Order: sequence, then C-alpha cells, then structure tokens
Amino acid sequence: MKIVIVDDDCLVTEALKTILQTNGDVEVAATGIDGEDACRLYRQYCPDVLLMDIRMKGMNGLEASEHILQEYPEAKILLLTTFLDDEYIVKALRLGAKGYLLKQDYASILPALQAVNLGQTVFGKEIVSKIPDLIRKEEKFDYSSYGINEREQEIIRLIADGYSNREIAAELFLSEGTIRNYLSAILDKLQLRDRTQVAVFYYQHR
Repeated sequence: MKIVIVDDDCLVTEALKTILQTNGDVEVAATGIDGEDACRLYRQYCPDVLLMDIRMKGMNGLEASEHILQEYPEAKILLLTTFLDDEYIVKALRLGAKGYLLKQDYASILPALQAVNLGQTVFGKEIVSKIPDLIRKEEKFDYSSYGINEREQEIIRLIADGYSNREIAAELFLSEGTIRNYLSAILDKLQLRDRTQVAVFYYQHR
C-alpha cells in the first residue's frame, strides 16, 4: 500500500512514517507540510491513500481534499485532526473523505488505512458517536429548499464570520466579481436586503 502523509508538524509526520513503515505492507512514498503539497504530491505519486492533517497553514486539509476529489473523484483520503470539530466532521462527510480520525489515536491509524484502501469508510469511535446528532442537526434546516447550493452556503458562512467580498474571494480562490454575483443570487433566493441580514439568517438557522 503506497501512501502520502501531509502534516505541518514534522515530528508528527516522522512519527507516523516510522510507525507505518514498520509494517511491511506500507510504503510512505512522500511527505508534505500543507494542502498545496498534498495536491502536488497526489498528482505526482497517485497514492493508494492520502493521510492528511486538517489544520495546516495556507491551504488546509479540507480545502486540499476538495481540490483533489474534484480532479480525482476516486481518491481515498484519510483525514487526521487533534480537534473534534462538528463543522470539520460535516464537511469531511460532504466532501467524500474516506475517513476522519483523531491524531492522538495512533493505534487506529494503520487499521484505518488498510480499511480505506479496501474501499471502506472509517471514522474514529469518538466521531461515530457524534454523527447521528450532526445529521439531525443538519436536517433542522434545508438550504436546498431555497435553491442554495453548497458553494453559496460556504459564502453565507463566511459572510456570517465577518469576511469581506475580497477576503471571501481569496479564501475560495474566486474573483471578487464572482463573489458579488453569488451574493446577489443569495439575497434574491433568501429574499434578504443586505449581507448583515445574511449573517443574521445564518445564525438563526444553525
């Protein structure tokens, strides 16, 4: 099994590499430190599984996963994090990541890699216990009933977080003009007047 490891903590990367390569079935083809490395190394090595941290400087693991899965829909990505964050879990599920584990649970990483390589989806026990509540939470409000797509939902969230159009454009790798067009469409679909109302709407329907 050929894997690539991406984590901005070099000590973690080396520890993972050492642990995994003690198993003769695992070859660590390359390592990287951020999402841009992940995209580049995936194209270069086409690993069986990409093992990647979520929180990294620059492009994070979720953003990298989105880029990779758009280009390689069959990519198998196992995400690692030290944070049990609801938003991360939901986004990982939506993106199609094959697994989401807490980084400190070293003993589960090799079995998870093996399972993901066989086509299974793996979530750590702490995460599995949260998924039913997260699904119910997601069911409380259906943006799609307003014709709001996932990209527009992301823009709504960033507006609610106080981002300007320029900052949203930089975050999503889009032009400011494109963001303005998205905002106009959002206001029209939700029948709102301005971005302040968008932010209020977001927090009312969390």
